[in-house]
Amino acid sequence: MSNHIEVKILTMCMIEKDGKVLLINRPDRLGFPGYLAPGGKVDFPESIVSGAIREVKEETGLLVTDIVYKGLDEFCELEKGSRYMVFNYLVRDFEGELLENPPEGDLLWIEKEKAFDLPMQDWFKRRFPYFFQSGTFEMSFIWSQSKNKVIYQTIKHYDESAVKVTEVV
Repeated sequence: MSNHIEVKILTMCMIEKDGKVLLINRPDRLGFPGYLAPGGKVDFPESIVSGAIREVKEETGLLVTDIVYKGLDEFCELEKGSRYMVFNYLVRDFEGELLENPPEGDLLWIEKEKAFDLPMQDWFKRRFPYFFQSGTFEMSFIWSQSKNKVIYQTIKHYDESAVKVTEVV
């Protein structure tokens, strides 16, 4: 393993209105196929929250007017020396109309409870409920390509009174 570490900073914004969430149906050709929330790479030197707001505008056409930080999900590829840090937000206040031809895939408003019936990546399904809980969350997964599995994970939920920790080695 090299001492060089590549860090990629990304965002994800769950957009909620009237009990529904806005999801993107990403096609296979773009990677991570299935339904997920808008988001993407943070451009240097923009702030992380500015990157989140920009990604929502680019992918949906909506202009975020209020945004709430919900948590961090990070994924480390041990042998590659890569770390992906995804800063997650909840958006309930926005303006504008949805794009007619969104660049990342078709947009769908769906009731929160029905979203799990849609095809989605396991990591997004795991993260989904945390957007709607009080407080914030932190998830960390270390992946070993040679073992083809997660070798360590930490999932924490910080509410207003205590920290709940789930660790698997």
